[in-house]
Formats: sequence, C-alpha cells, structure tokens
Amino acid sequence: MKIAEVFYSIQGEGLLAGVPSVFLRTSGCNLRCHWCDTPYTSWQPEGADQSVDELLRYVRKSGARHTVVTGGEPFLQPQLAELCIALSDAGQHITIETAGTVYRDVVCDLISLSPKLANSTPHEKDEGRWAAQHERLRYQPDVLRRFLASYPYQLKFVVSNEADLAEVERIVADTRADRDRVLLMPEGTTPQAIAAASLWIVEACKRTGFRYSPRLHVHIWGDKRGV
Repeated sequence: MKIAEVFYSIQGEGLLAGVPSVFLRTSGCNLRCHWCDTPYTSWQPEGADQSVDELLRYVRKSGARHTVVTGGEPFLQPQLAELCIALSDAGQHITIETAGTVYRDVVCDLISLSPKLANSTPHEKDEGRWAAQHERLRYQPDVLRRFLASYPYQLKFVVSNEADLAEVERIVADTRADRDRVLLMPEGTTPQAIAAASLWIVEACKRTGFRYSPRLHVHIWGDKRGV
C-alpha cells in the first residue's frame, strides 16, 4: 500500500474524538478539495509502499487498541480489505475515513464518511483540470446509502458558512442518515481559525440537532503533520 505517514496520536474528530489511535494514512485520492488539509496525499501524493505486515507491526508496537485508516482515499487501495482483516485479527477497533465515493466490502467498526460539499470544488480558473472531475465524483448518494446500510457510521461535514447547511440537509434527507450521527466541523488549519468558526457552527448544531465535532489535533498542534 502507498502510505504517506504512520503515527500514534489521538483521534481529533468525530464520535471518537480524544481516543488514542494509530493512524495509517494512505496516499492517493480521486478528489481535489481546494482546501485539502493533506495535499501530500492528493494534490502532490507522497509516500512509500509498505506491506500489511509492516503496518501491523507498527500497530502492535504502539499498544493502541484503535486504528484509523485514512487518506487520501483508502478505498482506492487494493490491499485495504487484507489490511482490515489483519487489524481485526489483532484485536483492533477499525475506523476508515473516506469521502464515500467508492464502495468495497471490508471489515470495519466505524465508517467515517465525509461527503464533500460544493465548497470543496477547486476553482476552475486556478485548478481547472481537476474541477470537472471533482464536481462529478464528490457526491455519490448510492455509495453513501450502501455504506450506511452496511456499517456503523458517522457523517462529518466541513462547513464554511450558513449556506452549506442547506446542502447538508439535502444529503441527510437523500441518504436517510440518522441525524444523531451527523457532525459539523469548522474549516481551518490554526486554533484561531477553528475557534472563530466554531461559534456559528455550535449555534447551527443547536438549531438543527446535528452534533458539533471539534478538531482537537488542530487545537493542540496547529497545522502540523504526524499528529
């Protein structure tokens, strides 16, 4: 598998925020969010090939009980199913973080779906060759519904402004997702930006019944890799 980085930290987002976890970050993505906070897995994919055995050794050495397979887009990796079986056999709780554009059967305890809103589409003027592909692929309702029917899940949305909430509501209605499993997150790569954006998002959560998700890793370490 092409891996951008492997590290032991805490989960910063979602229903398991704060849980010590090993992160296996795959490299390669079929989308190009213009605000992507891991461009080294999408716009300029980095990384080296690592075997399932090598990754499993790191997980076991860490002593962690939770493993997060993230990206990039993990479901582009042909060895993902093999990795998940190995992690499960080792007693790991497995979260897979995905944009929900590609479906494959895997062993997984939590599918963390992050459908990309219109605010993610790259600007055609500056990033033109990716704009059409991104817009065509970013929302796959049939794939999302299949994930929701097959796994414990959470839906996380990066929201930039109030206008994004209407799109979130359409997706929730379209996929028939449980509102208790829908989380709104602020955009930003600094603690200051996250704190400022959180104010209106918390109020939006109070109105809609969605959950607010922190981004603990940004609050603690800022825009830093490997944490």
